[in-house]
Amino acid sequence: MSRTIHHVAVLVLEGAKPLDVGIPAQVFSNRPSMPYDVRVCGAAPGLVSGGDGLSYHVADGLEAFDLADTIFIPGYREPASTEPPASVVRALTAAHERGARLAAISTGAFALAATGLLDGKRATTHWHYAQALAVKHPLVHVDENVLFVDEGDVLTSAGAASGIDLCLHLVRRDHGVGLSNLVARRLVAAPYRSGGQAQYVPRSMPEPLGDVFAGTREWALAHLAEPLTLEALARNARVSARTFSRRFIEDTGYTPMQWVLRARVDLARELLERTDLGVEQIADRVGLGTGANLRMHFQRILGTSPTEYRHTFSA
Repeated sequence: MSRTIHHVAVLVLEGAKPLDVGIPAQVFSNRPSMPYDVRVCGAAPGLVSGGDGLSYHVADGLEAFDLADTIFIPGYREPASTEPPASVVRALTAAHERGARLAAISTGAFALAATGLLDGKRATTHWHYAQALAVKHPLVHVDENVLFVDEGDVLTSAGAASGIDLCLHLVRRDHGVGLSNLVARRLVAAPYRSGGQAQYVPRSMPEPLGDVFAGTREWALAHLAEPLTLEALARNARVSARTFSRRFIEDTGYTPMQWVLRARVDLARELLERTDLGVEQIADRVGLGTGANLRMHFQRILGTSPTEYRHTFSA
C-alpha cells in the first residue's frame, strides 16, 4: 500500500536546544520505510544562534510552513523572558488554520502558547519551566507530571527525551504500531511510554528493583497469551503485589493490569497490520480470549474496530 508523503517542518528559534532540534529531524527524515519528508527552517534563512555553543545554518524560512502537515517547535533558552518573533506567531497560527498539526518539544511550548492555541487546553513542558509557563500563560492548563499531551492538532512534550516519545506517538497515530516499533528499534528507544507517565520520580529508586521490573515487563510480553495476574507479575519480580503495583505505576504511568491490556492491544494491532489472521485467532494469541473482547477493548482504547484498524494500517 503506497503512503502519501507527510511533510514535517522543524522550526529553529534563537537559542534552540540541539537535541530538541535533532530528534524530529532524525525521526522523520525520509527513507524507504518512512513516508515523511522533513525540512529544518528558521524565522528567516541563514544563521541562527543556538544554545549550548552551537549555531544552525538553515536554508529555509517560514515559507517551509506552506506545505507542512506537522510543524515541530523545539525548545529554546530563556523561554520565560523571550518572546518569539511576531512573524513566527503569525505563521504558526496561519499554518494551524490551514490544518497543520503543531507539536512543541520542551520549552517550545512557550512559543506555541504565544499563539493562543493552547488556551483552555492541557499542555506540558520541561518540569523546570512548568510554573513559568503557567504564570506567563494563565489560560493554559499546565501539567508538569506527564511526558506529553495530545490535544489533537496541538501537542506538547516535556524535556528532550520525551520528544522521542512524542514523535513515536505521532508515527503510531499516522501509520500504526508496526512502523512506530520499527522507528523505535532504529533509535534504540523504548517502543512506547505513555503520555501520562511521570517526568521524573521525586525520590531515588533502587536500581536492582528497576532492573527486575524491566525484566518482568519483558517476561510478560513473551507470555501475553497466558493468564497474567498481578500476583503472577509480582511473583516474577520477587516482590509483594502491593510493592510491585506501587512501583510499577511510578515507572510506567499505568497499573500493572492496565499495562498488560495495552500490551495485548498493541500486539493485536501489529498482528492486524502484518498478518491475515482473523479477529478470533488474534484475540486468542494476545490473551484477550474472544473476538468480542478484542473489539470491546479496541473501541474503548482506540475508538475504532479491529476491522477498521486493519483497513487503515495494513501494509
